[in-house]
Amino acid sequence: MNLRRVMFALFLASTLAVWANEPPLFSTLTPGQTIPASFRVITLPKVAKNTFSIVADVGKTVLRVESADSAGSIGIPLSTASDNVANSTLTWRWKVDRVLDNADLSEKRGDDFAARVYVFFDVPLQSLSFFDRAKITLARIIMGSNVPTAALCYVWDNTHDIGHTAWSAYTTRVRMIVLQSGPRRVGQWVSESRDVAADFRAAFGFEAPAVTGVAIGNDTDNTHERVTTWYGDISLGNPTAPATLTR
Repeated sequence: MNLRRVMFALFLASTLAVWANEPPLFSTLTPGQTIPASFRVITLPKVAKNTFSIVADVGKTVLRVESADSAGSIGIPLSTASDNVANSTLTWRWKVDRVLDNADLSEKRGDDFAARVYVFFDVPLQSLSFFDRAKITLARIIMGSNVPTAALCYVWDNTHDIGHTAWSAYTTRVRMIVLQSGPRRVGQWVSESRDVAADFRAAFGFEAPAVTGVAIGNDTDNTHERVTTWYGDISLGNPTAPATLTR
């Protein structure tokens, strides 16, 4: 078992802070400015780091993530109001310049994505198997007490059908969900909207607990390819009420 990879797949949110007030949106930032401190740049030890930039695209300020045989994510700060995920909807826009030729989400050696969005949840530790408790306890000793215990990962895949779901090649605590696949929409902005509570229930078989973090990025360190991904503002909240997490 590659514990370093398991921890990266499941525990990206371990460095996220909880914020009492909503931080600014990407769209309110200035192209070219440094990534604000309210975001968390999350990298993998001994793996080359992605490049993150605030840029203009079609009249909007967005996040650009460039990956070249590298990996990394941006952690999204949470509002303290986001403890309850009942009826919560995650919405965002993303765009990629290509899909990865050699990616395969079913294998560790192909576990790379042109784009991915993690949502982390606080499942009670005592409800997990002994093996999962041991892994998470170890991760919390190393990385801190706020390491999450489950995650959904929405991806832009290369070959699997849209709607395909599977466990991560590294851990059964992360459920992969294919939202876009193949080159048909490459170069286009695509808007997404997901009922995270329903997706969690379908993946894990019980009601979703509190969301502890959201992270966005891409990775090419297994396939040694290159890809550029853009993200617009992200929000998590009741679709009929103000969002409690906004990017």
